[in-house]
Amino acid sequence: MNAPPRVLTVAGSDSGGGAGIQADLKTMLALGVHGMSVLTAVTAQNSLGVQGAWELPVEAVRAQYRSVVDDIGVQAVKTGMLSSAELVGTVADLLAGTDAPAVVDPVGVSKHGDALLAASALDSVRTKLLPVATVVTPNLDEVAQLTGVRVASEQDMRRAAAAVLEFGPRWVVIKGGHLAGGASEEAVDLLTDGTEEHWLRAPRHDNRHTHGTGCTLASAIASHLARGHTVPEAVSAAKTYVTGALASGFALGGGIGPVDHGWALRRGEA
Repeated sequence: MNAPPRVLTVAGSDSGGGAGIQADLKTMLALGVHGMSVLTAVTAQNSLGVQGAWELPVEAVRAQYRSVVDDIGVQAVKTGMLSSAELVGTVADLLAGTDAPAVVDPVGVSKHGDALLAASALDSVRTKLLPVATVVTPNLDEVAQLTGVRVASEQDMRRAAAAVLEFGPRWVVIKGGHLAGGASEEAVDLLTDGTEEHWLRAPRHDNRHTHGTGCTLASAIASHLARGHTVPEAVSAAKTYVTGALASGFALGGGIGPVDHGWALRRGEA
């Protein structure tokens, strides 16, 4: 039997299973690719927040990456939690030497507001990681953190996208899920490379269990890129998958539960 397309996630572990490496691998399985992992950090995390985080040494991250890429190979790479400037620089160098599309989720804070990126690492994200990204997927808080642009309307999303693209990624997805006002019944994202512009709209589901949304979207984009889709096709398909996962999110513990990564498998829609 032929092996499925291979996707590598470079991210932190979520012990609660809703985000990070765990969400990435579940998404990849649901979308028919072979998921592999480079662990960058271990977190003590549950539905209430992040109780602790421990970054792995750069040598361990580099060794994991080389072990997978040099033997097995990859058709796409997705990055998540990279908490220090040294780690950001190391991963950026690894991506630059890998002939595969890279989807960068510039994780800054957790769903509960816990910081996952050192302030000192922001410049490295801007100058080293974003220039090697095929697609970067910031939410509105991450846009403000990276560019200083505050998004209060759909028109502001264009300005935010332009500011992110100045750092060098080929494409940016400005995720408008946190956008207040306007078309409140829709979750609106903007995908653009500075020339093409794609507005992606989906129903906004009244469900508080949204942990892992960003990780899931980035992993879904990487999975579809690995399957040979163009960036607009991959992002559109990923948006559809994440919308279904959000609609089916479920309660775990006493706080915010995860999205449902297996919804499409049960409905035969993966």
